[in-house]
Amino acid sequence: MAKAKKLTKGQLRRIKANHDKKLHGQKSKTKQNEQIHWQDNELSAPQTGTIISRFGQHADVESSEGNIFRCNLRRSIDSLVCGDKVQWRQGKETEHSISGIIEAVHERDSMLSRPDVYDGLKPIAANISQILIVSSVLPVFNSDIIDRYLVAAEQTGITPVIVLNKVDLLTEISQEKQNEIEQQLQIYRNIGYQVLYASSKSNHGIDVVKDQLASHTSIFVGQSGVGKSTLVNALMPDLGLLTQEVSENSGLGQHTTTVARLYHFNDGGDLIDSPGIREFGLWHLTPEQVYHGFIEFSPFLGMCKFRDCKHQNDPGCALIAAEKNNEITTKRLASFQRILGSLGENKLTSRFND
Repeated sequence: MAKAKKLTKGQLRRIKANHDKKLHGQKSKTKQNEQIHWQDNELSAPQTGTIISRFGQHADVESSEGNIFRCNLRRSIDSLVCGDKVQWRQGKETEHSISGIIEAVHERDSMLSRPDVYDGLKPIAANISQILIVSSVLPVFNSDIIDRYLVAAEQTGITPVIVLNKVDLLTEISQEKQNEIEQQLQIYRNIGYQVLYASSKSNHGIDVVKDQLASHTSIFVGQSGVGKSTLVNALMPDLGLLTQEVSENSGLGQHTTTVARLYHFNDGGDLIDSPGIREFGLWHLTPEQVYHGFIEFSPFLGMCKFRDCKHQNDPGCALIAAEKNNEITTKRLASFQRILGSLGENKLTSRFND
């Protein structure tokens, strides 16, 4: 009688899983996945990949060939987000849809984080080269929100680009409101920020935005209702991201992105679409960090009469003097003062929504 062939470790695991299933019923996929532990000889050689999406203790990794594999994470990995470059190894066999394991995260060129009441700074995405701050004509154009995003962007060192969306609706607002919006956008241009105009409905400016995205890894930020997902759909018509209309009651859109995901543009460039920008408060920053976020204020840093100047009505305030001399704008100074005033508010209420 021929000697029975020795079962592989993978076959033994499947036999045990089937046995447990019969005894105790179907286990959740999550628990099954947690039980997968490859031995070193069951894994291929280490290779470099990019995190496309993260799901709890699992992540989708894109290989250098463009294939996507769902992987477990080594316990030693304490932070992993979309855009991360990682070292991973593919399993010789796929177990419960898990194809490999992520072993290490390469050093990040940049990281976008948001403050979390319980976890401190929480990473959102990595290796981003530009942040597109999306505002819109309707439901309301809010320069204070743009200023807050600019402060957050300046803290990361990632280049911000301002996008005015829904320009097809300009005809639905008064000429006075149109002039106010254009005057504010000109302030940003004078400071040195790039401003783009777009409309997914009329397709105005879509090609210009595409060109801006072509050589970057980008992320879109902005309040609900400004049309971020609709704009992404116009830029990537094959993607089919879910969108919802602006609520007539609140004037705000509803968040339709549920899991952060990295997408590739056909003409080059990547986009990370993330729900993690819903809460992007500045309450964790110091007044000095906010000061640095208003880049045109830099010539006046340290020039106030008193070191503890609050930049409100303090005597000898260099910023107030600069505003009177038309070296900085009244609107930006007022926005800066409002942000400083909000830093002491309760952490749970001082956030602002995307």
